[in-house]
This record gives sequence, structure tokens and C-alpha cells, in this order.
Amino acid sequence: MPQGQPSVVPDDGLTTRQRRNRPLVFVHTGPGKGKSTAAFGLALRAWNQGWPIGVFQFVKSAKWKVGEENALKVLGASGEGGSVVWHKMGEGWSWVQRDAQLDNEQAAKEGWEQVKRDLAAETHKLYVLDEFAYPMHWGWIDVDEVIEVLRNRPGTQHVVITGRNAPEKLVEFADLVTEMTKVKHPMDTGQKGQKGIEW
Repeated sequence: MPQGQPSVVPDDGLTTRQRRNRPLVFVHTGPGKGKSTAAFGLALRAWNQGWPIGVFQFVKSAKWKVGEENALKVLGASGEGGSVVWHKMGEGWSWVQRDAQLDNEQAAKEGWEQVKRDLAAETHKLYVLDEFAYPMHWGWIDVDEVIEVLRNRPGTQHVVITGRNAPEKLVEFADLVTEMTKVKHPMDTGQKGQKGIEW
């Protein structure tokens, strides 16, 4: 672990240990590849610590097979680490609004309602809200409400939100924000996504 002195010590009255164990909100945004991949890597660490994990995939088809889903479900059922619950909401690709927008919008809202219920009940210790930046960016879900719910969540519940175009208010509120930028991508030269890389 890196050692050293922080550049700023907040005047919040907390001890170093109390501050270290605060629940965090992560945002993975930007046009580059790897936002969800990084979030699922965090879920692996959480599983190893025995944390219950809730994954909520927004605006993706329930038919779409994500490699991390199978792996994390197998791990969750192994009895060795934390439990894993996986929810899928919406249809179509996350980066394109289709004609079925109303169905997608309703599914995203229902998914957010489930997240709120789980947060209130302290169901999970890590929440992966995959592609959740899109419903906020499109105006389907109110970013101010999201921030308020996350600010007031009980216990020690960590939340990671992925997706392009994360609202600026969310970025300002979050504890850790990573912006993925694209330098090169095989699709730029006409190569389509492939098994084991994209899914």
C-alpha cells in the first residue's frame, strides 16, 4: 500500500480509521473502454472480502450475455466469498436510444426503485450500477434524487456507477471519479467486438 502524507486533511472531526472506513461512491465515465470492466474487478475484490454484492445493469437487454455475470454468479454460489445478486433492466444497447425508449425508461426507473429499497435495507455492501449514468444523462432519473439517496444511505454501502456522460453534479458528489479516454480501439479500423474481449 502506498504510504505518505495526504495533501489535505479534512477538518471533519473524524479519526484516520473512521475516515478510512467511510462508504464510497465511485464513478467510471468517459468515452473509453473499460468502465464496466473496472467495476466488475472491484466486485471481485469485494467478493473476496465476503461482501454481499448487488449488480444492477441498466439499459441492457436481459438476453445479452455478459462474461462477468456468469463468473460472479458462480463465485457467489461457491460459498467461499460474498453473495452475488444480478439484476438486468432495459433493452437495447446502452449507447443508443432506440424506439423502445419508453420501455427502457420504465425499466430503468423500476431498477432505480429496487436500488433504493436495497440501500434502505442495507442489502449489499457493494452496489455496481452498470450503465446507470445513461438514464441520468437522458433525464429518465433525476440526478439530484440519486445524490440525495446516496448521501443518506445507511451503514457502510459502497456504490460504483458506470457509463458515459456522467452528470457533472454526480461527478462533483462522488468520492472517486475515473474518466476512461480512448486513445485507440480496434473498432476504429472496422474490427467488430469479439468473445472474451467485449463479452
